[in-house]
Amino acid sequence: MATIKDIAAYCNVAVSTVSRALNDHPDVSAETRRKVLDAVHSLHYVPNNAARDLVLPQSDSIGLVVRGAENPFFTPIIRAVEKACEDLGYTMVLHQIPAGGDEVGEGARLVQSKRLRGLIMLGGRYDYTSDDVSAIGVPFVCCTYTNHFGDLDAGSFSSVSIDDKAEAYRAVKQLIDNGHTKIAILLDSKTDRSISERRFCGYCEALADAGISLDEGLACETVEFNMGAAFACVERFIAERPDITAIFSVADTMAIAAMKAIANAGRTIPDDISIISIDGIEMSLYTVPTLTTLVQPKALIGEKAVEILVDVLDNGGKTRHVRLETTLRPGGTVGRVHSVDLA
Repeated sequence: MATIKDIAAYCNVAVSTVSRALNDHPDVSAETRRKVLDAVHSLHYVPNNAARDLVLPQSDSIGLVVRGAENPFFTPIIRAVEKACEDLGYTMVLHQIPAGGDEVGEGARLVQSKRLRGLIMLGGRYDYTSDDVSAIGVPFVCCTYTNHFGDLDAGSFSSVSIDDKAEAYRAVKQLIDNGHTKIAILLDSKTDRSISERRFCGYCEALADAGISLDEGLACETVEFNMGAAFACVERFIAERPDITAIFSVADTMAIAAMKAIANAGRTIPDDISIISIDGIEMSLYTVPTLTTLVQPKALIGEKAVEILVDVLDNGGKTRHVRLETTLRPGGTVGRVHSVDLA
């Protein structure tokens, strides 16, 4: 693990300068502070704020780092994690970071500062390396995702998630079974090494199995994973591709934004364009019509994450990788293609 001296040498500054930069002193220039913070990230430096507490016993706390605190999908999972921790005699320590934040670095710092026994990361990257997670130092669980694109040994961590590729396949097949062949996909990027890429793979496989040729032009890529970007992207997209009859959205929030863009364009759901997504967040119950979605078992995801972690901590249990299935909630946004559209 890097030390403050390593950071100073890396940046070619004094140790005292690094210390002042980390403590946000006003006498450190913005450029120097940026260099120091970049080095902290690159070298996986964890400030030893907990050193004064080394004489204390380890706490009974489990950390929960939430990457993408603004995502409503996470809210019921957070509640489930907190309750499961309490039921099993632990205290949850919650730490929320933005969608683009470093959950591993923040988790490692939280482990040290709060003397945590274990860590759950809710939402995160799919491509960790051994070096990335080396600073965490306690058993951890990836919650709602797994290390599909990374090189971690499966025995070094646990995970609880759905099978993104398989569930995307199921969603697209619902559209195909209703006669749709011009099916767009709404996602942030086809190559994000994360959720969108996995769900894009499921989309492609469903089309291929149905004998439908992949049209790369039917990928509506938002670049950013948020409702505003999804709305703007779909607004442009449906003007450019009036031939589409359906959209598969990789997330409910993006689907809800797409529904508004479709309505603004004077088109109706599902008569003109059908839409289906994955997640089952609460607000999707109140769209008009109700969004058709594959509902993730959110409470169970949180409960399983805690159950697995506590088994490792208290019983010496093995790491586990649990894949849960979604449940189709029909809603009213998927309809059959009219016969004239099939001609």
